[in-house]
Amino acid sequence: MSAFPDDFTWGVATASYQIEGAVEEDGRGESIWDRFSHTSGKILTGENGDVACDHYHRWPADIELMKELGVDAYRFSIAWPRIVPAGDGDVNQAGLDFYDRLVDELLASGITPYPTLYHWDLPQALEDDGGWLNRETAEAFADYAEVVVGRLGDRVADWMTLNEPWCSSLLGYMAGFHAPGLTGVDNGLNAAHHLLLAHGLAVPRIQAAGCNAGIVLNMDHMQPASAHPLDHAAADLDDQKFGRWFLDPVSGRGYPQGAVDDYGWDMEVVHPGDLDVIATPIDQIGLNYYSIRIVRSDDVSEADRTEVVDPPTEYTEMGWMVAPHGLVPLLERLRDYGYERIYITESGAAYPDEPDEHGHVDDQDRISYLDRHFKAVSDAIDRGVPVKGYFVWSLMDNFEWGFGYSKRFGLVRVDYDTLGRIPKASYSWYRDHIAGVAGPPQDQTQRADPPAGR
Repeated sequence: MSAFPDDFTWGVATASYQIEGAVEEDGRGESIWDRFSHTSGKILTGENGDVACDHYHRWPADIELMKELGVDAYRFSIAWPRIVPAGDGDVNQAGLDFYDRLVDELLASGITPYPTLYHWDLPQALEDDGGWLNRETAEAFADYAEVVVGRLGDRVADWMTLNEPWCSSLLGYMAGFHAPGLTGVDNGLNAAHHLLLAHGLAVPRIQAAGCNAGIVLNMDHMQPASAHPLDHAAADLDDQKFGRWFLDPVSGRGYPQGAVDDYGWDMEVVHPGDLDVIATPIDQIGLNYYSIRIVRSDDVSEADRTEVVDPPTEYTEMGWMVAPHGLVPLLERLRDYGYERIYITESGAAYPDEPDEHGHVDDQDRISYLDRHFKAVSDAIDRGVPVKGYFVWSLMDNFEWGFGYSKRFGLVRVDYDTLGRIPKASYSWYRDHIAGVAGPPQDQTQRADPPAGR
């Protein structure tokens, strides 16, 4: 493995609703996740983000943690309902002031801000008017983006429009697992289109301020279960319906036709010129990577499969396969699509993280996970992929959406009773890695089976 380039960016990532709390302070409006998390049965643990990690009040100490960690950059998201509480119309200056202070202190600490404008917390007032099923929400997003970049763009060069639109559309409007909890195939696909339209409308406004604009997509590597052609065809279709459903239109290729046909989508919400707007050239792209999927065709029996792929046998606490090798082909795809600035905007793992009597977590499993994924990125760079940085998910434990506080991804442990922060062993290892002095991870016994019930 070669060394990373000297200008490679090492960072950490968070998201507004997952850490900020203070949901009713300083003029913030209600978001769809406020409403959703307070709806009985929607969150596994019955919890909500009202307090979360209280980052809204504790951000100076959290920046100190980042300074001690030695990261170059911090990826966070702006809470739309803090800035424009009703989604459009009046701007809340107190909300802008919060992020203004955050950006200034990050820069004073030698940490480059990498904001994302939308990480799923849509103002509830817009949802009441149809949310992402309403085309006007895309216009409201572009207006909101212009307001934020107009305030912070003199100091913040790099912006991402959306985080994982697959989740906010297909999980939120098709499957009902995320806010706002709607269901229906057409709902999900129509919401996805309006999200992408919002991205395309916002990009020129960001660039007009002299800033770089991009988008963050989550993708899994789709691994055919065997060499059988039908397994390969099934993997290709899943790829079209997951990663490529967003990557292709952003890249000027339109929606993948195989997925359009399989969904039976009528595309009535796609107006003339929409695909050109969505394909507005961007300056960078972010990849959120967590796992692979082993894809089997329902039309192939196990007896007919040859050259069967052995799936990974190690799983995170989310029940996701640990598969760093799947990162390389995805990064190569982004290169082949023509992107010259690629970031790993999220990658990390949830583990049980049992603390000792002092509250410390010796999370060697997370260290091993990160070490192997860093090596995969290095391999991709050796293959000519222009990967510019890696943001570990996450700086600290936080509200993990539908799982509440039951899953911990952080380098820093959060005691939810006291809101105290305790750096884990992975925090120290990552600090040493950034400084170039990290030792190899301790040997880990791989988990042979996924957690029960996952």
